[in-house]
Amino acid sequence: MANTIIQSQLEDVKSFLQTSIIHIEDYLNATTLNSMQAEKAGDSDYYKALLSAIRKLAVYSEENLEACRVVLQNEVFHKAAAEKILYRVYHQVVEEFFSPKSDCWFEDSRSAYTGKNSIKFRMEHPGSMSDLVKQLESAFQAVREELEFYETDYRTKMIQSN
Repeated sequence: MANTIIQSQLEDVKSFLQTSIIHIEDYLNATTLNSMQAEKAGDSDYYKALLSAIRKLAVYSEENLEACRVVLQNEVFHKAAAEKILYRVYHQVVEEFFSPKSDCWFEDSRSAYTGKNSIKFRMEHPGSMSDLVKQLESAFQAVREELEFYETDYRTKMIQSN
């Protein structure tokens, strides 16, 4: 039974990653520093950091998507491997979206109570970047809620096994 739940979560995460990657790649394939400046003149270093954060999110998403595929394609479902992937998705992908290491944007936790988007940019930015983040945010929020419980459970298991 537990394997079925984890396998289902992994399949959901796989679909989420596939969709997210499509949106991110579409944006990155159509966007350059020059096109961002043409859309809205702004701080070049900040724009570079925004693009870098989005690229990092794409890489983490692609790596974890491939890991999902490998585990789901095995004849025998490996629960421990699936749990590790779900843990990594939570920490690498979801947390990087809501709080990138570059601090280009941040999550305003009060926005959850207002029904508004929770991502706030630190500086002026092109509307296309806002559009991308808004497009991604609800799916990232849903995955975070799904994996939050699981993440705590996995961490507890890891501590207990040591």
